[in-house]
Amino acid sequence: MKEILVKTLMTNSVSCLPPETQLCDAIELMHKQQYSCIVIAQDKLPVGILTERDLVDVLSNKHPEQRLAQPISGFMSGPVLTLNQNESLFDALVVNRAEKVRHLPVVNDEDELVGLITQSDLANAHFHVIEIQSDLIEQAIKSETMALQHLNDELQALSMEDHLMEIGNRRAMEVDLSHTHSSSMRYDQNYSVLLLDVDYFKGYNDLYGHQMGDDALRKVAELIKKSIRASDRLYRYGGEELLLLLPHTSAEQSAIAAEKLIKSIETASIPHEDSPLKCLTISGGCASALINKHEKHGSWEAVVEEADQALYQAKSEGRNRAVVNYPD
Repeated sequence: MKEILVKTLMTNSVSCLPPETQLCDAIELMHKQQYSCIVIAQDKLPVGILTERDLVDVLSNKHPEQRLAQPISGFMSGPVLTLNQNESLFDALVVNRAEKVRHLPVVNDEDELVGLITQSDLANAHFHVIEIQSDLIEQAIKSETMALQHLNDELQALSMEDHLMEIGNRRAMEVDLSHTHSSSMRYDQNYSVLLLDVDYFKGYNDLYGHQMGDDALRKVAELIKKSIRASDRLYRYGGEELLLLLPHTSAEQSAIAAEKLIKSIETASIPHEDSPLKCLTISGGCASALINKHEKHGSWEAVVEEADQALYQAKSEGRNRAVVNYPD
């Protein structure tokens, strides 16, 4: 089955207005056309979005009528998240899940607005693909063909979750990092990456067995999820390594988050007789996208590589600690 692209799912007819448009004119257009949102564009480039939720906020304030003659730039949500028309359904699902937004403007390679895709569009497309592939797998079972494994692999490719730890998987992580990095560089907003590794985990598996090891990884993931912000995203990087994506976070702020997580795991006192502390601990390495005020990392891979180097340093210094590479 061919990969489904965003441009085959999006709505092509999108209402967009310039930022200086009065709020009353935007409301009138939304009411007349029964639109749930309007994209705000400057020279074909989306700069914000006005949704029904934004209008509710306006009306909930005192004297909303005084705001009707004001430009919509003061009420829109921005900077706006966008998808490229040539991105895949999987990419769109990851962004939607990570950012928790209902409307995503679609742009071409020049970042010009070409369409709009909604949460409902993505959900319907996802369900339709799974339904089709499930039918094909049933047919393959009946005919006992070699196509069964291939079809099952395609079905699994749409999964965004690591089923053992119940967090995002490696493929979803790469899509989220790529989108976050591009958006952060465009709007000059920092983000940080925290790589976490369970200390002496090979010894834990050797001592307690792989089933207990799996249980320990699940427990670590649960403890981390309870300790992070709603906007943070946790992924399984590989084996016992996790990656925490921290949007809008500086190196200084990431250091605080890392210490909090490390303390929460140690405090949980998960027994580990092969560890010097006799309990399960984690080490962390963190890096931020902004190297300094005037320089940025060129790719998300470079940010992760710097975090990996910091993690190596944390482990070499005794584990159960975090090392943060501070910008100059």
